[in-house]
Amino acid sequence: MAQNNQTMVNEFILLGLSNDLKTEIYLFVLFLVMYLVTMVGNFLIIYLIRLDSRLHTPMYFFLSILSFVDICYMNSTVPQMLIHFLSSKKSIPFYSCVFQLFISLALGGTEFFLLGAMAYDRYVAVCFPLHYTVIMHGGLCMALAAACWAAGFLNSLMETIITFRLPLCKDVINHFACETLAVLHLACVDISFNKIMVTFSGSVVIMLPCSLVLFSYAQIVRAILRIRSTRGRRKAFGTCASHFTVVSLCFGATIFTYMRPRAASSAEHEKMIALFYTTVAPMLNPMIYSLRNKEVMSALRRALGRFSEET
Repeated sequence: MAQNNQTMVNEFILLGLSNDLKTEIYLFVLFLVMYLVTMVGNFLIIYLIRLDSRLHTPMYFFLSILSFVDICYMNSTVPQMLIHFLSSKKSIPFYSCVFQLFISLALGGTEFFLLGAMAYDRYVAVCFPLHYTVIMHGGLCMALAAACWAAGFLNSLMETIITFRLPLCKDVINHFACETLAVLHLACVDISFNKIMVTFSGSVVIMLPCSLVLFSYAQIVRAILRIRSTRGRRKAFGTCASHFTVVSLCFGATIFTYMRPRAASSAEHEKMIALFYTTVAPMLNPMIYSLRNKEVMSALRRALGRFSEET
């Protein structure tokens, strides 16, 4: 099916999560509910931040971008997965697969770098509170956001080229979406070098932001321990608790997926972990930031109050 390093595959078959019709119907309902909750939650976060001037700060600027990334990230895979639950033929055209892989990788990488930028923002807020507005000015926030998008998309472009430059002999992907390692296993040739490059690329995207997060929180913990009053410590910790929870979920799942030995993993386990960071994490993010954040909850109450007055 392949000649001169060019694939002749026109479409791929996705094995998905199950072959049982009854199970697929249950999964359709479950993931549809999760999809709707994610969309509503993240759109609500963006709406509240735009609506309430009290939330026009660097922290919520990055949070609104994170919510937008989560919306796009979930839309890159979940709608197709929902359609496939109710379809007998679970196929995806070749170039749609390329686009899906590129977009999902770009958005995933952007989210990791955003979490690193948000950790730096919390570091400045806790360690340099008097200079916070001077350091985290609008220009720096925009530059950090642009750098996060650029880094995510550049890494995705490299991984996509590494993946699809190979001649492909098979057209059945043992996954619910076009995922890098699942597509690499369709190649007609040895993929050892490609796996090394993908692992290196993924390590950079994960470890650079993770290192920034670890450095930031190490400094934050040191600063909090120097605060004498219990109330001051609680306030300082409260500004970071939501972000630290999200960071732990996202980085924990991804590091577990890509950093463990390949011999210890299986396709089914990888699909379950991929489901977590493509569907569960984007759904939990707005819940964590709203339920654990007094400012967001206050903004929501004010918005509901205005709505009730208008009606």
